[in-house]
Amino acid sequence: MKRLGYQNGALDAADRKILTLLVENARTTTAELARAVGLSAPSVAERVRRLEEAGVIGGYTAEIAPEAIGLPVSVWLRIRPVPGQLEKVVEIIRSIAEITECDRVTGEDCFLARAHLASVAEMERIIDRIIPHAMTNTSVIQSSPVKRRLPPLPGASTR
Repeated sequence: MKRLGYQNGALDAADRKILTLLVENARTTTAELARAVGLSAPSVAERVRRLEEAGVIGGYTAEIAPEAIGLPVSVWLRIRPVPGQLEKVVEIIRSIAEITECDRVTGEDCFLARAHLASVAEMERIIDRIIPHAMTNTSVIQSSPVKRRLPPLPGASTR
């Protein structure tokens, strides 16, 4: 991936506004972005292209509500592989479709994984696949007061 002039967080106000609007609605048109930032549509299209090429914009996506598709139980799994089982645990985690994201983390646990499930029985089934190779600690998500959002952008004033 080609990297352009965005090292050291060199985003200007127009870039920050474009990123904010695209995170709020990835389907925002170039014309709508141009109106919002006060630039021409071709100028905004070029900025978006440069942000994509620089890897600042990694893709566009739709947000799915798991409960709306029959997955009302969401959990965080903290996973600590037993010695010698790290790669096996990675393989198992990758094979479980209900796990929608997973990070390798520091601390006592090695992995923090989020899963969306149809029931508590499904949670038990997933844990049972992991526990021969790792210790787990699971937390059921009650609510999410902070949804996934854009991190603070360099050069933007913080609230």
